[in-house]
Amino acid sequence: MYRTRTSNSELDQLIQLLSKLPGFGPRSARRAVLHLVKKKDTLMKPLAASLASVAEHVHPCSTCGNLDVSDPCHICEDERRDKSTICVIEEVADLWALERAGSYRGLYHVLGGTLSALDGIGPDDLNIAGLIERADEEGVQEVIIATNATVDGQTTAHYITDRLKNSGVSVSRLAHGVPVGGELDYLDDGTLTAALNSRQPF
Repeated sequence: MYRTRTSNSELDQLIQLLSKLPGFGPRSARRAVLHLVKKKDTLMKPLAASLASVAEHVHPCSTCGNLDVSDPCHICEDERRDKSTICVIEEVADLWALERAGSYRGLYHVLGGTLSALDGIGPDDLNIAGLIERADEEGVQEVIIATNATVDGQTTAHYITDRLKNSGVSVSRLAHGVPVGGELDYLDDGTLTAALNSRQPF
């Protein structure tokens, strides 16, 4: 099958790199590169400078795993946060989602993924040991497990709960069920089952 290629190795390399990003394929990467080239001064050069700056200055927080220019990160250092609760999430994107919601004011702990026998990911591959250490710190009263409602997420949640059973802290789990504004007819069977099992007095 004949494939159209650019005649510029620099463009080829950029397209190949962009195509490795989530949500990008070869076709969308080519469109993005063409757009960047057209907007070289207003978009491409500022983007390149920003990427270089992030690569140089942004690092994982040694306490919670968040990404920031400071270590500890601004959330761990914020005296206004509730230091008695730690919310356990899989990735930094989950932290951003919870912060965007604005309803949680405690601390976080990023695992860096989930346990997965199929992918060969065990407890030592995640930041679970760091969580156990933090749970033993003075003042910590509750660990909120906010892993995703997937098989691996549930497996990870059960493992962490088992590891924390003798720590003296309260362990809770995010509720799973009918989303606000959701209609039953559009929900999958797993969500409906979780909603029924997690029902509360009205």
